[in-house]
Amino acid sequence: MILELVEFNSPKGATREQVAADARSVFAKWQGNKDLVSKAFVLELNGKSGGGVYVWPSVEAAQRAHNEEWRQRVIKRTGAAPTIRYFDLLAMIDNAHGELKEFPEAPEMIKQPAA
Repeated sequence: MILELVEFNSPKGATREQVAADARSVFAKWQGNKDLVSKAFVLELNGKSGGGVYVWPSVEAAQRAHNEEWRQRVIKRTGAAPTIRYFDLLAMIDNAHGELKEFPEAPEMIKQPAA
């Protein structure tokens, strides 16, 4: 599994409720994405930036969802390009549901020598 961290500027002067309303406007889109395992909508405590924490089966699935058209919409809405980082998701603990999930190594991992 891949964890994708997407960060972008909040629209200038946007309140928490405005950012939340914007997020609500895309709930159905993300619920309809069959590749998406999960998504968390986040807002920095100072309100200056927001983003999403996504879990995908692969980097390719993430990149299909976050294509150039999506990137241009973010730029138009926020005035800057988003930053995207990918992580190999090792495990997830969900205490609310009493679950622990471990995942096999992501096939896209680039082997790096230990420092």
